[in-house]
Amino acid sequence: IDQNAAFRRPELAQMEDITQKDPKEIEASKHDLNYIALDGHIGCMVNGAGLAMATMDLIKLKGGSPANFLDVGGGAGDDQVLTAMKILNSDPHVEAILVNIFAGITRCDMIALGIIRGCQELNIYKPIVLRLKGTNIEKAKEIIQESGFNMFITDDLEEAARKAVNMTHIIKMAREAKINISLS
Repeated sequence: IDQNAAFRRPELAQMEDITQKDPKEIEASKHDLNYIALDGHIGCMVNGAGLAMATMDLIKLKGGSPANFLDVGGGAGDDQVLTAMKILNSDPHVEAILVNIFAGITRCDMIALGIIRGCQELNIYKPIVLRLKGTNIEKAKEIIQESGFNMFITDDLEEAARKAVNMTHIIKMAREAKINISLS
């Protein structure tokens, strides 16, 4: 039963067997995040299901594959973004992270703060590509540049998808050639 309808049928909701769920899905639901694991290598953090679908389609179009559907929602704060970063970082298949946020209610600066907290607290060294648009975008860019973390930020989703896909290809080639690369 869908969690949005669980309140209507509490007797069915009580029958849920969470041992059958992906632990990342359980963690996401505790923080009002929508998460579905996929089999790709690009971790996606997006706000809005439609934007998430478009992001995943563009990744496929550019020759990559999404590792997940992760919707932080329209009112995400830095704590939810930090949780999303934990979930993405815990997936061993994720080689790069693509964040695509269109900020209306959600503010770009809050997203940026959550991403930076994630990088600091989780020691994330995966390539991060950001496509941020909307409320407080200039402040977000300033926060990211002052953070000292090397992230690629763009206004163009197609460029962001291409960059994330290219990064995963570089990582794959280095692994196949048995070359250690360091992303810091």
